[in-house]
This record gives sequence, structure tokens and C-alpha cells, in this order.
Amino acid sequence: MDFKKFLRGPIPWIVLALVIVAVAFSFFMTPQFRPVQTDVGMQMIEDGRVEQARIVDGEQRVDLILTEPDAEFGKQVQFYYVEPRGEELVDAITAADPAEGFIDEVPQSNWLLSLMGILLPVLLLAALFYFFMTRLSGGNRGVMQFGKSKAQLITKDMPQVKFSDVAGADEAVEELGEIKEFLQDPSKFQAVGARIPKGVLLYGPPGTGKTLLARAVAGEAGVPFYSISGSDFVEMFVGVGASRVRDLFEQAKQNAPAIIFVDEIDAVGRHRGAGLGGGHDEREQTLNQLLVEMDGFDVKTNVILIAATNRPDILDPALLRPGRFDRQIGVDAPDMKGRQTILTVHAKGKPMAEGVDLEVLARKTPGFTGADLANVLNEAALLTARTNATQITDEALDEAVDRVMAGPQRRTRVMNDKERLITAYHEGGHALAAAAMRHSDPVTKVTILPRGRALGYTMVLPVNDKYSVTRNELLDQLTYAMGGRVAEEIVFHDPTTGAGNDIEKATGIARKMVTEYGMTAAIGAVKLGAAQGEAFFGRDMGGGRDYSDTLSEAVDREVRALIEQAHTEAWQVLNTNRDVLDRLAGELLEKETLDHVRLAAIFAEVEKLPERPQWLSHPDRPVSDRPPIELPVSQHVDEVVEPDVETEPAS
Repeated sequence: MDFKKFLRGPIPWIVLALVIVAVAFSFFMTPQFRPVQTDVGMQMIEDGRVEQARIVDGEQRVDLILTEPDAEFGKQVQFYYVEPRGEELVDAITAADPAEGFIDEVPQSNWLLSLMGILLPVLLLAALFYFFMTRLSGGNRGVMQFGKSKAQLITKDMPQVKFSDVAGADEAVEELGEIKEFLQDPSKFQAVGARIPKGVLLYGPPGTGKTLLARAVAGEAGVPFYSISGSDFVEMFVGVGASRVRDLFEQAKQNAPAIIFVDEIDAVGRHRGAGLGGGHDEREQTLNQLLVEMDGFDVKTNVILIAATNRPDILDPALLRPGRFDRQIGVDAPDMKGRQTILTVHAKGKPMAEGVDLEVLARKTPGFTGADLANVLNEAALLTARTNATQITDEALDEAVDRVMAGPQRRTRVMNDKERLITAYHEGGHALAAAAMRHSDPVTKVTILPRGRALGYTMVLPVNDKYSVTRNELLDQLTYAMGGRVAEEIVFHDPTTGAGNDIEKATGIARKMVTEYGMTAAIGAVKLGAAQGEAFFGRDMGGGRDYSDTLSEAVDREVRALIEQAHTEAWQVLNTNRDVLDRLAGELLEKETLDHVRLAAIFAEVEKLPERPQWLSHPDRPVSDRPPIELPVSQHVDEVVEPDVETEPAS
């Protein structure tokens, strides 16, 4: 338990307040008379040892001052009596006739004690309320600081990020460089009547460097940079978010030229009317205030809003219109050249072994974001330190890529000989089916070592960056996805559950070919169903299927036909190249992992699948009498293909 953290909590203050109250009451209410039994007090009165007696009415108490101090009780004593003995007590005191007489006293309340009894509980509750409200409003900001902005001001004295620290996003850097120039020299743009964008929206997948780009703009421009998260505007109290928006923009205007950066703006900028709340929802009030502030920018204010989000599809249209976010910059996963540049940046300060080629590593990591690449090099450095080595080698980098892609190797999972044999033929079926296709990418790696949830995997990666995909290439993907299942059927005549993930992927590709890509003659080039994205609750959940049951049955038939065609093609190429499949499985059992060099030697004599006939989008269309144009390899593009990772069978 952290003792300092405990002292900063509310418990010590509560205990201290209770101690103060107890001490105060004990100070003012400390009795000056020693209590004695009633019969002892009466005996003292009858013995004539009393100098003065005081009867306190209402409390039925008698205070006695003795003529001589008692050895046990001292000079002042008190006792209580019951009401029926009141007359007897008065008679006894009258008979004793104390030297200073006796007093009948009606007790009066102590105004100081009464005041403390009222004020102390109130003050204690007020202190606790202040403490908790201060914590709710953000640490030591104060109870009256709810409406103040939580933005962090980044000044010139803090570590700066420059555009030179950003790699793999050249187009975004170029666009944001214009923002920097405007903040440094606005007269250059105003002289030609140009209006700088009021807002810049950076959107793209997680880990692509959107926040890093915003920090680089601040570092390059050298102006005040206010950084805040979209969730910081939303509070449990109504109106706080709108107040914080006003305060944030007021601060920026006072320190113009300035940059406001709102990270994860979708937390506050979601589509209005699409949630459970109504028009007075706190989040919607905050968004309304944000829209007003962006509209209220003066052209010469020199305040620019930069926002970042992973979900531009759920942002309110009013937020995206020209005049608010005038410029929207997509920050996607880098291409091969960008990946190489990013790897070079993150490799600085790391001892790379001689012969390590970052270009080769960039080719092995298609689809990786900047964060993924940074994680690869960090994992490689950790693996190097774990083995007490001093330099990062190619082996460490390969292992790091596998760890990021499929998880750590599970050395404790020991498969028996039967499972290893099935896995070897399964992965060999994938690899051989991919190698026998005429439009698939090269097989770069096959392993039967368990990793993450996978019993083994086959890595099929493109040579160059690819952004589109042809119908034949999709059919090839279906074929080698079914290769593992077909290999089990051919070799063991008893398929396992290990092909479940392959069937899922193949079915997804086939359904997209039918419903999205228009690659079947029976359905045609028609888009069926909603976009394959995450449904936004309140906006997309109410939409139903936009096609008939008859067409749905046709879609199912076409999906089934594509899967069956892939199954047949995989059966054909694996039976034709059965000797290659046996040799590949044998080497996998012996070496467990095969790289692209060894695979190329094994697949040198593979008999490929014959070319498919020309596909016609409609049976009545004539076949083209001209041959297709062959694209050079360097210009050929394709979709980035994820490695085939075989998950373990379901229990």
C-alpha cells in the first residue's frame, strides 16, 4: 500500500476532524466533580462533612463541596438521585445546614457548546464535499474549475517533435507543412486572398501516426499547442463540456497564433440524434458548442484546430463541412518505402548487426502501421537482450515479426506425432495450393511450430505493395485457403476441425465477391446489403436486408459454388503434385520451419493449375477476340494478403 497516496486520501482528514471534535467536547465538558454512589453522598451529608451543596434541577444531580478532602474522592463529589427521594434529599441537606448553604440550580445551556455542536458537523460535511468535488473536477483544479479546459499546453521548453521525426506519411506532412507556414507568415496567404483551413481532420487506422503528426506541427510552428482528448470534454454534470470548449478556445484566442489538438474527437463529435440521449444530451451540447466556436473563428485569429479519429464515418456531418474541418487528411498504413523509412527512424540507437537489411524487413511487413513497426524493432531488441546478445540480428527480427503477427511461440505446447503429421500436411496443403496457382503471391514461410492460438501457419506475402485485387487472384485465395482441408481429406480421409478458420476466411471472401464486388454472372454488378463496417448504434441498427428472399437464396448458391470450385481446384493441384506435398510435409516434420529459399527449391517442379477460361459478367456477352494486356511485374498491384494462420481446433 502506498503510504503517501493514503495520506492524500480522504480517510486521514476524516479521522483528524473526528479527533478535533472529540477533544473540543472533552475540553468543554470535562467534569470537575468525582462521581460517588448515592448512598455514599447521602452519608456525607448526614455526617455533616458538606460545606456547600448544589441541587441541579432536571438532571437530578447533587454537587457537594466537602469541608475536608476525602482520602478517596477529594474535595468535590457528585451523585445522582431518583425523583421519589427528592424530598428526603432536601430534608437531609436542610438538617445538615452546610456552612455555605445549598443552591437550587436550573441548568442553562452553554452557548459555545451549542454553537460547536451545530457548526462542527456542518464544517466537516462541507470539507468532505469540497474534497470530493475537487477530485471529481480533476485533482487540485478546485471546485469552481469544472468549466475550465483540461487542455495541456505544450511550450517551446518541452521536447519538440519535428517533421523529420515523422516517416511514412509524406503527403500528410506536405499538407500540414502549409499550416506551419501560415502560422509563421499569415500575411503571405492573406496577400493573395487565401483563407487558411480553420480545421484539419486526421483520420486513419490506429497506430499510423496521427497524434505524432499534430505534435510535429506544433514543434515546427513554434506556437502554443493545446492538446486535449475528446473524452475530457464529457463530464457527469450537464453543461460542463460546453463550458470547457468555450474556455479552451478563449485561451487559444488570447495566445494566438495557436494550435488546438483534439485527439479521438469521435468521443464528442458523434452523429447527433443517433444515440439514446435527446437534443439536450450532454455530449450533443458539447458538440453544438464546438460547432459554434469553429464557425466563430475570425479569419485573422490565427487559431487552427487539428483533430484525430479512427472513425470518421460516425462524425456529425456539420462537423465535416467546409468552414469547419476544411481539410481532411487520410493517414493510412505506409507503403514499402515508407515502412523502410520508419524502420530506419526506429532503428536509431539500436545496435543492428552487420548485414541486416531493413528493406527486406519492410518487404516482409505489408500492412504494418508505424506502431507495428516500432513494436517489431522493440521486440527484436527485447529478444536480443533476453539471449544476452549485443547486436540485433536477422533471426531476432524474423522472430519479432512472427510475434507481432501471430503471437509468441508456445514451447510448452507439445503436440504428439499424429497432430504434428496432420499439421504438416495441412500447412503443406496451403503452401502447395498457393504455389500451384497462377495469380497468387509467393509463399515466403511455412511452419508447424505452435504460436499464439495457431498450430502452424503459412505466410503468403506480395512482392510489392498492392492496393487492388482481380477476380482470378481472389479465386486463387479461395483455393489455397481450402488447400489445408483438402490435404487432410486426400491424405488421411478424415478432416479435422483445424480448417475452421480457413473456411471462415474463404466464406467471407466468396460472399464479398458476390454481394460487393459483382464477380458472379448470376447476381451481377449489384451491391447487396449495408457496408461491411461497424454498425453505429441508433443510426445503422435499424436497417434491415435490402434484397428479397429469392435473391438471398441465389447469393447463398453463388457463395457455395465459389467454395466448391476452390475445393475442386485445390483437390486437382494437390493430387497432381502429391509427391511434392509428401516431400514438403516430410521436411516440415524434420525442420519445423521452411523459409522462402527452401520452399522455392521444393516448388521448382510444381505443375501449376491451367489458366481459367475468360470470365464473362453475362453469358450473352461475346468473348473478346483480343488478348489481355500483360502488366509489368513492377506495376502490377494487388490486395495485401494476410498470412494464413491456422487456429487450434475448437474443443
